Amino acid sequence: MSPLKVLITGGSGLLGQYINIEFSKHFEILTLYQNNIGNTNLFNNHQVDLTDFASVKSIFDDFKPDIVFHTAAISTVHDCDKLHPSIVFETNVKITEHLAELCNNFNSKLFYTSTDLVYAGYRGSMLTETSKLVPVSLYAETKLMGEVKIKQICNNYVILRMSLLFGFGLNQRSCFFEHMITNLNNNQSVNLFTDQYRTPLFLQDAAVASVDLIKNGVTNEIINLGGIDRLSRFELGELVCQTGGFDKELLQPIKMENIPNFPIVSDVSLNTDKLKSFGVKIHDIDEIIFKLFNKEKR
Repeated sequence: MSPLKVLITGGSGLLGQYINIEFSKHFEILTLYQNNIGNTNLFNNHQVDLTDFASVKSIFDDFKPDIVFHTAAISTVHDCDKLHPSIVFETNVKITEHLAELCNNFNSKLFYTSTDLVYAGYRGSMLTETSKLVPVSLYAETKLMGEVKIKQICNNYVILRMSLLFGFGLNQRSCFFEHMITNLNNNQSVNLFTDQYRTPLFLQDAAVASVDLIKNGVTNEIINLGGIDRLSRFELGELVCQTGGFDKELLQPIKMENIPNFPIVSDVSLNTDKLKSFGVKIHDIDEIIFKLFNKEKR
């Protein structure tokens, strides 16, 4: 039996490069990038602007994917706020809408990476997939609009509401975690929120879990894809200092209100019972941090 054919968007992104590595072990992949090639050159790849819908359709015609794994987006609150809303809408909503239409036409299943930030951040902790949705940033709003488009259009989809990703990026991609480690290594202070709680998800765990969900045959589901530990960034920093032997005095506690115009989201920690019901295992954060630093020391 031939392996499933998986088309990956955002293949040179922070998550996309880990997706390339893990998916290539199990599936026939075609990974797409626009500018930064990342590690896509190690795999079957194609350079394309996803707003060029004719070119994207041509890729579907040639590759005929069984699965489309859509990670491409303007993917942070900060990046979205720097751009005109129309650009963010075009990238995060219109591209998603077009991919949903193509998936219907080609009988492909669409996996869409959404965000924990679509939830109301004031309704308690460990939120389930049915919790109240109140996106308070342009980024979260457009990701939720992408979800709505998929549910309206697509016959075969999985929406993954992903929590805060952490780990070490590949090929010039990085996240807050890596910046924190760099500062601590250089004996420089780092500002970390004490008043926002999430369930941080290790990048490799996110990719491996996605493989498991594809193999499971899950369909037409919204699934929280997050870690199992509810933490603030400051608490994560404390764990890193404890495990990595850094000076905790370098950690500077800040509150969201200290950042001008920052959208206040107090707690979007995720309940992952549904994820576990599909046989997906996520490692606990103590174990991950311990392995990361022991690997660094070898």
